[in-house]
Amino acid sequence: MKGIVFNLLEEAVTTEFGEATWDRLLDDAGLDGAYTSLGSYDDAEVFRLVEVASAALNIPPQDVLRWFGRRAMPILVQRYPGFFAPHTSARSFLLTLNNLIHPEVRKLYPGATPPVFDFDTSSNETLVIGYNSQRKLCALAEGFMQGAASHFGEQADVHQSQCMHEHADKCVFHVRFAK
Repeated sequence: MKGIVFNLLEEAVTTEFGEATWDRLLDDAGLDGAYTSLGSYDDAEVFRLVEVASAALNIPPQDVLRWFGRRAMPILVQRYPGFFAPHTSARSFLLTLNNLIHPEVRKLYPGATPPVFDFDTSSNETLVIGYNSQRKLCALAEGFMQGAASHFGEQADVHQSQCMHEHADKCVFHVRFAK
């Protein structure tokens, strides 16, 4: 996993809970926390941080990942405003993930393996999003969806009908956006 993910997690945690909390998570996870945005790190390290945070907060790991996705979105908006500026809605923004954002991610962070999404746009009311990633971080993807909605002044009602954790080929989200 690219270091940018760890950097986002660190900033989200320190902004909301303080540097001491981040340091405690690293200590409890047995990690040194020296992450550079361009570096590549074992996926197990982020899973360990989520596991430690889950135990400390007494909430499921999936809820930690959703929280992270929601909190990371404002940081991404600040760092990469060009990805967001052309859009007036979360739906419009999300539809650019495969064609604009993830190719740029691969350029900025060589070796990055972002998830692949597919979209069913046949309904004006519900966007159906397929998510496929070897990491199976579908809860993080859901948090990003909610964070994107919040950025655009919307709320996202997300229902997941399929999950890779339940042996599906991909995760499928049905998302309704409301102002």
